[in-house]
Amino acid sequence: MLMVACGKKKDKSPPELFSLAGDTIFIPENSSVLSKLKTEKIDPEPFRLEIFTFGIVKAIPNKYAEIAAPFSGRITKSFVKLGQHVQVDGPVFEISSPSFYEASKLYYQAKQEMQLAKKNLKRQQDLYKNGVGIQKDLEEAEVNYELKKRDYENSIASLKVYKVNPDHLVLGQPLIVRSPIAGNVVENNIVIGQYLKEDADPVAIVAELDKVWIVGQVKEKDIHSIHKSEEVEISAPPLGNRIIRGTIYHISDMLDEKTRSVQVYITCDNPGHLLKPGMYVSVKFIEQPRENIIIPSSSVFQKENGNYVFVKKGRKQYVKRDVNVRGIDEERMLVESGLSAGEHIVTKGGYFLLEYN
Repeated sequence: MLMVACGKKKDKSPPELFSLAGDTIFIPENSSVLSKLKTEKIDPEPFRLEIFTFGIVKAIPNKYAEIAAPFSGRITKSFVKLGQHVQVDGPVFEISSPSFYEASKLYYQAKQEMQLAKKNLKRQQDLYKNGVGIQKDLEEAEVNYELKKRDYENSIASLKVYKVNPDHLVLGQPLIVRSPIAGNVVENNIVIGQYLKEDADPVAIVAELDKVWIVGQVKEKDIHSIHKSEEVEISAPPLGNRIIRGTIYHISDMLDEKTRSVQVYITCDNPGHLLKPGMYVSVKFIEQPRENIIIPSSSVFQKENGNYVFVKKGRKQYVKRDVNVRGIDEERMLVESGLSAGEHIVTKGGYFLLEYN
């Protein structure tokens, strides 16, 4: 029995020794593990990162106008139809409004009072010049004229807000509501004879859709990869196989706490007005080519709170190093931080080091 026992103990191979100091593994020279490890030197290479997301088509704000009645009143005439192109300050509809009548009357009153104040000022100036007037009356006339003149100028400004030319104003005439921009009538709810309140919803929408905004959502982790003025590729079912190129116009400074993403505004052409506001499209952000560290997916290991690789520090020394990576495809990963050019990492057989770590 003793001989058998001794024989079995003699046939068993002695365990391979190793030592561990922090995250550094020291493998003995005679270990078979060394021959199973493959390492590669890290050399940066040009790479363009592509980020895919969705976006929503929106009209550019300064090329989009919701046209409503500035006063309560009744629509008496329409100048447009759906799809019609209108110029800047082109007439859209006409409304008869008591409030506009009062505004017109105030203008005429202010004009008349200013003219009377001007005549009184001229009379006081002549009297004072000829030595029959007094300084106090002249000063009062000057102050009164300035006040009436200011009232008159304010009444003109209030009319011009509604695109009314005071020189052509006729007391009692309806107000012609005009378009503040050039574009096509994309919505028309004008009904002749309809009474509108002052806070009524817009009855027409004019938009210039030769160019539109695409508002895309970019995740927090990808924000650093996109930059203003970079090109973007846009695709959508109405475009078929056609790709539209846009340009990043603005990257929001606010992060959505729920989605952990930011809004990115992209300006692009809209051929044939195929992209309609509210439509969903696919967006591909293409980063400018730059030197990046690309490593094999086989070299990366996962842990509870991140990823790591094994970096070779000598023939028998390997260090566990935390890295931030993102997948490019099934075989490659882009290193965002944790590795430097010129280092050597284990690209094959790294799982043999897991039992030592």
